[in-house]
Amino acid sequence: MSDNSVDPSGNTEAFRAFTQSPSPEPAPASKTPLIVGGAVVAVVLVALIIWLVA
Repeated sequence: MSDNSVDPSGNTEAFRAFTQSPSPEPAPASKTPLIVGGAVVAVVLVALIIWLVA
């Protein structure tokens, strides 16, 4: 039974391709916490203004 995984250290060409391959880019950060935080701050400010006016 043959082994389907290739050992990059098995030959020089495969090793160079393995070491020079670019690393994957990290996923962009989610903006959901920023939006939720902004909404909470807006609600608190509106409530504070209403409380000060009343």
